[in-house]
Amino acid sequence: MMAVYVLLGAPGVGKGTLAEDLCDIVDLVHISTGDMLREEIRADSELGRRVKAYMEEGALVPDEVVGAVVAARIGKDDVRRRGGLLDGFPRTLRQAHIFDDLLQLDGLALDRVLLLEADNDLLIRRLTARRICSQCGRVFNVLFSPPVKPGICDHCGGSLYQRDDDTEETARERLRVYQEQTEPLVAFYEERNLLVRLDGGRRRDLVAADAHRILHIS
Repeated sequence: MMAVYVLLGAPGVGKGTLAEDLCDIVDLVHISTGDMLREEIRADSELGRRVKAYMEEGALVPDEVVGAVVAARIGKDDVRRRGGLLDGFPRTLRQAHIFDDLLQLDGLALDRVLLLEADNDLLIRRLTARRICSQCGRVFNVLFSPPVKPGICDHCGGSLYQRDDDTEETARERLRVYQEQTEPLVAFYEERNLLVRLDGGRRRDLVAADAHRILHIS
């Protein structure tokens, strides 16, 4: 049975960065629900317009909507052949139960849940300094990993922008929602002996090296 892994942690803790680094090291499919939902927004689909309204308010997208997006992705052949690294799902206890059903349906097994942790002040600094390339979607941080040329993507030359959900007001609301709705997942996965904690406040190379060692992915 092919294994999948989950990254948990507050907004800004570095789940996407760690997923990118791990998938550069090992042959896993990076499954980012945030990226998939933002693609719906860019496409201006009916789903995208609904998702945009929730994101702009700093609220979580309804469980059923996210579950449907994830179900379509993990059912594809590449995940069944290579395994997957989920970044952004599950985020609530209801999503965790939905996820259990999806894994059983697709013949996959949850091997480990990695919880990234960092101080809230650091998370606010990271979130409000984050910039996204308008062309290729690469993520930069003007404080911790700035582009060589301000406002320009190092990879494709596209212009960088700040997402609506990365303003300080919305970032603080996102952290509040996380603490209220997502932190119960910590106890849920600890009780199942699947959770491992990792300090996400360090340099990305140190975090990636520890995660690779902890998850025993070869």
